[in-house]
Amino acid sequence: MAAVQGGMVDAKDEADIKTEPASDGFGNNHANDAGLLSASPGSSAAAGNNKPAAGAPEDQQTLLAVLQFLRKNKLSESAEILRREAGLPEEVLDPKGSDSAGSGLGSGADIDGGDASALLSRVTVSTPGGAKAPTKAGEDQPDVNVVLSAYSQQGDPALYEVYYSGLKKFIESVLDCHRAELSQVFYPLFVHMYLELVYNNHEGEAKAFFEKFSGDQECYYEEDLRILSSLTKKEHMRGNETLLDFRTSKFVLRISRDSYQLLKRHLQERQNNQIWNIIQEHLYIDIFDGMPRSKSQIDAMSGSLAGEAKREANKAKVYYGLLKEPEIELPLDDEDEEAENEEGKPKKKKPKKDSTGSKSKKQDPNAPSQTRIPLPELKDSDKLDKIMYMKESTKRIRLGPDNLPSICFYTFLNAYQGLTAVDVTDDSSLIAGGFADSTVRVWSVTPKKLRKVKTAADLNLIDKESDDVLERIMDDKTASESKCLYGHSGAVYGISFSPDRNYLLSSSEDGTVRLWSLLTFTCLVGYKGHNYPVWDTQFSPYGYYFVSGGHDRVARLWATDHHQPLRIFAGHLADVTCTRFHPNANYVATGSSDRTIRLWDVLNGNCVRIFTGHKGPIHALAFSPNGKFLASGATDGRVLLWDIGHGLMVGELKGHTDTIYSLRFSRDGEILGSGSMDNTVRLWDAMKAFDDLETDDFTAATGHIHLQDNSQELLLGTYMTKSTPVIHLHFTRRNLLLAAGAYNP
Repeated sequence: MAAVQGGMVDAKDEADIKTEPASDGFGNNHANDAGLLSASPGSSAAAGNNKPAAGAPEDQQTLLAVLQFLRKNKLSESAEILRREAGLPEEVLDPKGSDSAGSGLGSGADIDGGDASALLSRVTVSTPGGAKAPTKAGEDQPDVNVVLSAYSQQGDPALYEVYYSGLKKFIESVLDCHRAELSQVFYPLFVHMYLELVYNNHEGEAKAFFEKFSGDQECYYEEDLRILSSLTKKEHMRGNETLLDFRTSKFVLRISRDSYQLLKRHLQERQNNQIWNIIQEHLYIDIFDGMPRSKSQIDAMSGSLAGEAKREANKAKVYYGLLKEPEIELPLDDEDEEAENEEGKPKKKKPKKDSTGSKSKKQDPNAPSQTRIPLPELKDSDKLDKIMYMKESTKRIRLGPDNLPSICFYTFLNAYQGLTAVDVTDDSSLIAGGFADSTVRVWSVTPKKLRKVKTAADLNLIDKESDDVLERIMDDKTASESKCLYGHSGAVYGISFSPDRNYLLSSSEDGTVRLWSLLTFTCLVGYKGHNYPVWDTQFSPYGYYFVSGGHDRVARLWATDHHQPLRIFAGHLADVTCTRFHPNANYVATGSSDRTIRLWDVLNGNCVRIFTGHKGPIHALAFSPNGKFLASGATDGRVLLWDIGHGLMVGELKGHTDTIYSLRFSRDGEILGSGSMDNTVRLWDAMKAFDDLETDDFTAATGHIHLQDNSQELLLGTYMTKSTPVIHLHFTRRNLLLAAGAYNP
């Protein structure tokens, strides 16, 4: 059996592997391409020799090699079946007759048992489907070696420059409309050809190849190329994460059918096996019908570690609508009934006025059902908080281009410990900072001081029936403006308050996430699951669940009462640097150093969206209040806007000159605030950015739209700090913008 791109091939198909690939090697089955692409480059048919499959000398060689391999491994029955199906004479299986059979084919190969593997390895190079050379019997190779062994298929090292230059010349000579698309092939080809040279110990050629062509690559691959340039020996390749990522994940290119045909035809005419093998083996070409994309459209979407996202990656249905709010105006006992109804079956006998409001919300076809994931029940304190929230909302200021928010900046002075994370409670009463000296500090930003609960002995003396019992349990002797929480053994990189303000999460370099009580100011739980630093953590908007992401490339979903994660979201190729819950708590967004954003379904752990377009690690994410859009910020200083339902980029906001560490939508979603290491807060007109979208542009077939370059029109204001990088933004319930950072003298 020979493994071919697209799965195992039956013995009877084996003879036809060369002339009729099961797929075109990119994982795409194109029946209508079969006539045009009926031969792989390098097969005799491409040179105009259209004989039946088994008649072509190279195919005969391949067959004989496979037969010898089967015989050597004592699979004589399989060999006999294959021989009969291929219509070869019996003496082929007879070692004495194999010499004459081999020479009779005009290949001049000495095919006896001893040389079968040598021949096989030679043949494998020319099979476009990448029939893998088998590992030597009895050799139990570790994974890394298996991953790297793909590079053992090599051509003449001196010709690599010629091959690459030839392709470059061809792509530069094609029509402008195809050139931009085909130029995408340069970077993955360059990397794989360089690694192939290094793996096969051609150091000199590899260095020359790198120096000659590395300057041609897009500027956003600079960092990757810097890492690549340090790999000059085969030993360097083992255990190198960047390289293993590149090797194990197929680089995805999105190319129109016309451009793809041009490339394929060129490689066939040139007999350019080396490049063809790499394209077959390491690239996934997502072919679409329609007009080729322009340079600007390609640049907008490219830049991630593994190319663009496949179109089908963003096809799954996402329930981005909001959950129905519980009816709070009702008296408490009625309201309890309502909560029960949501859990069980809805009652028929409901007063009309209650159901009208909720009905319109219920009919939102994009909202998940209330019970899609189990959410914690509302406690009385939550209901009181909701009532407070509604009262505040009535005083909320409507923002817009003519009515910008006031900004209140909290500067952390003398933060010699190194401020690494900030969070503010939803009601804006508490602010917390995580520091590089492994402490977490909590401040009250209202006149109300922070107090601990009394000791157990004192609590016994309290009258539990009194109305102000919640006030009585607090110990006034412990009142202070701030509290310090000790427990981590490494820098604290992420913190998050629970919606009910009773708990605080912190994630740290020590690989743990800790849950702190804000009533006792002590650590309640240490969640151990990540093996490396945990870069970010965030509570669900409904509490109970939280998400964490770290250097081990996975995000984990936890519940506060489980010490093991409920879900592990694996798929990123580098650190998960930031995490965000969707407003309906059914989805989690993660941003990564692999320069992609993924949206995960909490219910089943599936990845339902992959967004590519950033040119650097992603450090900030924010969902719009209506749940339809996502904003992301990265080290490239750009804010990108995504339509979650369609799975497409819909806007690009340029203006910042350094990493964006914080993004936040105003409470009604009219304005997007962004905070950056360039010491500025910028306000953008989110309503205009999303309203200007022509939904008809979302052609699902091609999956790309033309982005307008209208950043300057959307920028409503830029606010400088003296010398304070902005690491957190928060809109209060009345739409005052709070910002925070540490003064950097």
